[in-house]
Amino acid sequence: MKKWMNTLFFPVFLIFGLLISLAPQTASAAPAFQVPFPCGQVWSGQTRSDHSPANAIDFNRTDDLGDPVVASAGGTVTTVKDLGSTSYGKYVVIDHGGGWTTYYAHLNSFSVSVGQKISQGQKVGTVGSTGGSTGPHLHFEQRLNGSAQKIVFNGTQALYWGTQNYTSKNSCGSSTAKGTVKTAGADLNVRSGPGTSYSIVGSVANGAQVTIYCQTYGTTVTGTYGTSNIWNRIGTGQYISDTYVYTGSDGLVAPLCN
Repeated sequence: MKKWMNTLFFPVFLIFGLLISLAPQTASAAPAFQVPFPCGQVWSGQTRSDHSPANAIDFNRTDDLGDPVVASAGGTVTTVKDLGSTSYGKYVVIDHGGGWTTYYAHLNSFSVSVGQKISQGQKVGTVGSTGGSTGPHLHFEQRLNGSAQKIVFNGTQALYWGTQNYTSKNSCGSSTAKGTVKTAGADLNVRSGPGTSYSIVGSVANGAQVTIYCQTYGTTVTGTYGTSNIWNRIGTGQYISDTYVYTGSDGLVAPLCN
């Protein structure tokens, strides 16, 4: 009797194991990927079937050389490499766990190192034209177990194939930015609202470092860094024109003010 039971158990065990091996495998959930640029920035993203790999996106915007590139999701930096004038040129790879990685290629400079833990929205480097590039842009990939996937931002798949504008929502709820006031030497007026019609409530000196808590639109001003209607809130009821603040990037670099 015991011998019969053992004989029966063996094939049943094999069949059970086979069924398990044939069952559909659940893929690792992807991180909540966001556009790899600061909150509020608008970038033109292009996909094309003859790209290498085809699922990558090339991001461009006017005068983008040196603009900040930020982490699409949090993770650990696994690669910071310069391939010279070939392939990706200067590029960074971030491991997000579960087999997911992101690639940031053709960079002009690096802001991270191998082994570094990085948060979503944290600066990775700057837009460049290194490697096999014919002009400044960011080559971006999302990979699963080494295979380039069709890219998803904010839960929505990117356009395949063609060109589309993407507005970054990367860390819009929590990030701030730093800036340096640059004038001809005089102090910069701080206003109670985003415009020159608001009352002056203080001043900041040329060369002062400021924290930008959020940004909004107001009076158009021409200053040190061109003409813009963007205003930076540097405190409660304290606004300065973005045209007098160096942040390392054109356009929005912090969340929009509520």
